Amino acid sequence: MLTDSPLLSVATRRALAPNVAYALMASVIGLALFASGTPSPLYSMYRELWGFSPLVLTLIYAIYALGVLTSLILAGRISDEVGRRPVLLVALGTLMGTTVLFMLADSVTWLFIARALQGLATGLALGAAGAALLDLHPRRDPAGVGLTNGVASAGGIGLGVLTSAVFLELLPAPLVLPYVALLVLFAIAFSGTLLMPEPVSNRSRLRLTPQRPSVPPKTRRAFMLAALAITSSWSIGGLLLALGPQLAASLFHTNDHLVAGINIFALTGAAAVGQLAFRHAAPWAGAAAGSLALATGMVTLVVATAADSGALSLVGVLIGGTGFGVAFLGALRVLSAAIPPERRGAVMSAFYIVGYAALSVPAILAGALVTPLGLQLTFEIFGSAVAALALVVAFEAWRTRP
Repeated sequence: MLTDSPLLSVATRRALAPNVAYALMASVIGLALFASGTPSPLYSMYRELWGFSPLVLTLIYAIYALGVLTSLILAGRISDEVGRRPVLLVALGTLMGTTVLFMLADSVTWLFIARALQGLATGLALGAAGAALLDLHPRRDPAGVGLTNGVASAGGIGLGVLTSAVFLELLPAPLVLPYVALLVLFAIAFSGTLLMPEPVSNRSRLRLTPQRPSVPPKTRRAFMLAALAITSSWSIGGLLLALGPQLAASLFHTNDHLVAGINIFALTGAAAVGQLAFRHAAPWAGAAAGSLALATGMVTLVVATAADSGALSLVGVLIGGTGFGVAFLGALRVLSAAIPPERRGAVMSAFYIVGYAALSVPAILAGALVTPLGLQLTFEIFGSAVAALALVVAFEAWRTRP
């Protein structure tokens, strides 16, 4: 059984210091999202090799999102019961296996299998590592945990896309070397997780039944605001991941993959900087101000698309990215302060279910509609919807302020 493994028992006697384990959990979140962004710039090369259609590409993206959501829905509470460390070891081991599958892929079928397994493992990792951050913070400070989680999430996605784009444009074997680097990083994280202290003291045996996440009644008000905020903020990320390469090629008049990678990195980099700059703001104020900035940035991007202006689009990305980061941080801090210790895994999994639905559903729909509607109209429709939702979040944060 997971909780009685001799390997885990030996590791417990050589546990990492809590502050080191806390940093490791932040790294696991960042690394899982780094891995999720790594294949994105490489899809153009996969399409050249195997000749699949844009619809197939959309389905590859969809199966990853389905894997994440399935994992979070069916196993969201499992780390509250069997412990954080066993769940993280299974997740990291699976992520190492999927990385090898990407390296060996010789057909689009392999991509589907690798992305589905990657999604399942990412869902496990995010739920357990997010809960472990709350367990291991030296002062059990929700504000500090929210900042760490937010910066790790934003930085992981952006660095994954940018690093892969650099490999694709500047280095040999771009369909192998990015995954080799990932495999090494996952192996380091796996080794560190073996040595982390187990924060869950009252563990039980693994039950082979769905462990659906749930939100306690006293947490639901905070969860509602957090869910709205992550929906609007992660939607802009999903939209740019889906349409970003085509948008960059259209607005900057280049097919250089680095341009699209830099665009995504600018979004997530601005998010991380915004979180650091506004880390002392009241959570509700961060959610409100960040959402207003997110709406402003999204409107700027829509105007830039209509005006065919690459420079204006970069301004929109930076404003929207800052809003994305600040709104996400504010919402996460509101939620973190309201979660009972024994329900951390369940609530964080529910939070990420909403986030991944927001990241994936707009991206999948936009990817499917861009061919019949065209890039500009598709982006205008979805961009306007994201901006409108961000304004709703700003109003709700202001209305429910303490």
